[in-house]
Amino acid sequence: MPINNPLIHEPRRALAMALGVLALAAGPWWPGPASAQDLPAAETRQSIDAEIQQVKKEAIDLNRELAKLEEELLFPANTQVAVFLSMNVGAFFSLDSVQLKVDDVEVANHIYSAREAEALLKGGVQRLYLGNVKTGEHELLAIFNGKGPNGREYRRGGSIQFVKKVGAKYLELRINDRQRSGQPEFEIKDWE
Repeated sequence: MPINNPLIHEPRRALAMALGVLALAAGPWWPGPASAQDLPAAETRQSIDAEIQQVKKEAIDLNRELAKLEEELLFPANTQVAVFLSMNVGAFFSLDSVQLKVDDVEVANHIYSAREAEALLKGGVQRLYLGNVKTGEHELLAIFNGKGPNGREYRRGGSIQFVKKVGAKYLELRINDRQRSGQPEFEIKDWE
């Protein structure tokens, strides 16, 4: 049953509304001296700056909590599937894009910038997909596009059958250089 509360689907909007309410509430009841003449201007400015910094910190904390709640609402752990990508290549493959399908439905399609590909080559791991699937048997298909040996266009796919049980499911797409064959190797690992 979808939840139609716009505050859940738009956490930034909820944060802006919360900040607006804080600003309105702070207006006439703003704590401070009885008059501006009671404190020198520098002390007044410092106290206002400190209060603004405190409100900013609270807004950031609220945004973090809203993002966490949104993820828990949209992707409960008992139906959650997460797919990650890692690379250990360089000599035999240069990644351009990845397409993911779960049960023949495209769920992710990512084109890599040079910076993103470089980050992956330096050991980065990317969360390509986070979604919900029912318990039972499923198939994940990953199609990798890029430049292979000698700069030729390279398109390879890999698939895995996995069983989704109650609880989160984690899958990893791994691209490795295979030294013996001089070709890249694409594997999909199921983290039980």
